[in-house]
Amino acid sequence: MSKRDLKKYLNSLTKEQLEAQFAELYEKFPEVKTYYDFVFNPREEKLIAAAKAKIGNEYFPLKSKRAKLRRSVAQKYIKHFLVLGVDASAIADVMLFTIETAQRYSAKREMKYASFYKSIQTAYEQAVKHVAANGILPQFRERLLAVAAETSRQRWENRYEMERLAEAMEFMD
Repeated sequence: MSKRDLKKYLNSLTKEQLEAQFAELYEKFPEVKTYYDFVFNPREEKLIAAAKAKIGNEYFPLKSKRAKLRRSVAQKYIKHFLVLGVDASAIADVMLFTIETAQRYSAKREMKYASFYKSIQTAYEQAVKHVAANGILPQFRERLLAVAAETSRQRWENRYEMERLAEAMEFMD
């Protein structure tokens, strides 16, 4: 069904029929419920805090002894926040929190997997692009530069690429 056909169909319904359909969608599909819960009660701070707790638990678990190091957990939250329309600054904060948490972990334990470094580099690139695209680079410049400096301090195998990204960021203003 095209958007035009959908509009035509919706215009043909009475107010009561529309209300019934929205109520059914709300009950039937969790994504719709989540979206409307956010639209009518946008408690971004609570969502961000829950996401940070989950992400932190990936690197520093409270219940088990072994860290899972799954960046995909953070990616799911970030994607979800983008769909909901969460403030760009809050999304950038979660992006950088993820990277900073991974760096805190790697400072305590040497990482032997190139995929770990590549994954964090990709996250850093995404964070730089997100911050620049949303015009909030001045707000996050210090944290972004600190991340690049920390990769050098820890002598990550991809530290030169991270430094290059940090230098490129200087020309994005």
